Amino acid sequence: MKKILVYFSALLFLTSCDKCNQPTQTVVEPVKQIVVNVPSFSSDSAYNYIQAQIDFGTREMNSKGHEACAKYLIEEIKKFTDTVYIQKFDARGFDGVNLKCTNIIGSINPKATNRILLTSHWDSRPWADQDTKNQGKPILSACDGASGVGTLIEIARAIQASPLKNIGVDIFFNDAEDRGYSSSLDDIVKDGEYDSEGSWCLGSQHWSANPHVAGYRADFGILLDMAAAKGATFSREGNSSFNAAWVQDKVWANASTLGYSNIFINQTVAPITDDHVYINTVAKIPTVDIIHIDLASPSGTFGSYWHTHADDMSVIDKTTLNAVGRTLLYTIYQYEAEKLAQ
Repeated sequence: MKKILVYFSALLFLTSCDKCNQPTQTVVEPVKQIVVNVPSFSSDSAYNYIQAQIDFGTREMNSKGHEACAKYLIEEIKKFTDTVYIQKFDARGFDGVNLKCTNIIGSINPKATNRILLTSHWDSRPWADQDTKNQGKPILSACDGASGVGTLIEIARAIQASPLKNIGVDIFFNDAEDRGYSSSLDDIVKDGEYDSEGSWCLGSQHWSANPHVAGYRADFGILLDMAAAKGATFSREGNSSFNAAWVQDKVWANASTLGYSNIFINQTVAPITDDHVYINTVAKIPTVDIIHIDLASPSGTFGSYWHTHADDMSVIDKTTLNAVGRTLLYTIYQYEAEKLAQ
């Protein structure tokens, strides 16, 4: 992924204007201590789940690797969730190619009313459009795709080991996210006039309009995208701030509580077009994006491995995996403790 939107400053102005010229006051509320018992997160296990996906090779749409990996993910998530839903559908690529897509959703405590949605895309980029050579060949997409999925499988395993009592969690592996058009493809794909809008995130677009359960609702959602690289930091992405500020506050505060304020940076950056955009605007579930943004990288946006052949297992860092995994688990169990205390 993805695309930075240039209207960020306008969004900040519009949202901040709601508070213009309003009197301020300090309200001191009593702090209620909530004990949160959180299961351990294994970065070794998450790493192995990532490696297992990479072992299928590239997993671009309509490929043998894509088909084989789908079967693996379905069988793996079945081990740790109560119900698994498979969404198979066709989507049209920006270049007219028919894409055979598979969304995979594993539900924990499917009857619980209060729910948390966790998602990551599992397909890989068909082109190394940001590389200097072999641009037309597919990439392994270890960080940009497989890492989020591996982290969420480990999350599901940890929850099974320490079952939640009164909230549910839905693990959503969304497909056809990373086959979108950008101008960097002009020398790679066949001649034509293409539009980037709507060509990304096809799996989350489909799911947001056609959820796995009719009338599905979640209290909030968290998207993982490129959340495993060595030295990665996660700023407050702009669309997350605009659509789900309270969720972002909760997650970043929890990361700080766990000692990861040097990784989860308290700084807002420009909006990104990613799966959470459709989950926020179509499914109406407040969802934040935990995504590695590196303004000093060659692309000026994402890590130097992004959409290159360098996005292999050498990029994956267990320290980063641990920070993200522990923060997610803490957020889940803290939220359950809050609900139990009400």
